[in-house]
Amino acid sequence: MPEIAEVETVRNTLKKKILGKQIKKVTILYPKIIETNLKEFQNILENNTFIDIKRKGKWLIFELKDHYLLSHLRMEGKYFLKNTTEPIIKHEHIIFTFKDGTDLRYHDTRKFGRMALIKKAELEEYDKLKKQGIEPIDDNLTKEYLYEKLKKRNLPLKTLLLDQTIISGLGNIYADEVLFASLINPQKHGSQITLEECEKIKNASKKIITEAIKEGGTTIKSYTSSLGVTGRFQQYLKVHKQEGKPCPICQEKIQKIKINGRSTYFCPKCQK
Repeated sequence: MPEIAEVETVRNTLKKKILGKQIKKVTILYPKIIETNLKEFQNILENNTFIDIKRKGKWLIFELKDHYLLSHLRMEGKYFLKNTTEPIIKHEHIIFTFKDGTDLRYHDTRKFGRMALIKKAELEEYDKLKKQGIEPIDDNLTKEYLYEKLKKRNLPLKTLLLDQTIISGLGNIYADEVLFASLINPQKHGSQITLEECEKIKNASKKIITEAIKEGGTTIKSYTSSLGVTGRFQQYLKVHKQEGKPCPICQEKIQKIKINGRSTYFCPKCQK
């Protein structure tokens, strides 16, 4: 699943490739991805131009003249830039054809991704963005903020770190890495958290996500930016997908467990 570092990589790559291109045609092959009236979606986008691309959490925000196109990649959403003459392949569901003879194609094997078109004035009030928590790289993410958000929650910290209303953009890979860097057991409940542990989570989140963005994200299984960029952060993973390997701190074997259905990797000795 693309997380904040991967989405930021896609954003930066797309900015270099599609800004200023005029959209000639929009082809919708799987309508359920679009959460806006389909005819309105096409009418507004056609003959329009992508001015900029922003991001909030895992949402890509494509800026147009009077609107924003919001795109969430969910589990396996990807963007491809291709020549218009290339045949459309399976799972290419939304195609933006530019006047220069190229396409931006949205590819999604599981069809979970979503797009919405909203007026610029409505962005701050858009419900799905309003619910987003503070990003790991935002200076507003403080130990006090985390403590207030976590201390009353009787759920495992791994589950809480995946809650996008608490920390926006942190997903399964980085939650494992953050908890390991903080030396906190992923099964520990939020109600047991201390202010000192919140400080560790805050610092680890910022450090790990900053480094992951620098390395272009983490290429694991289905994720790739699909635009000629491959993430390199998997080289630095300490626990995620490292089951059975020695802990880099104590040499104890890394374990894999399930927490609320999510695969979770940790060191049973360092993260007691």
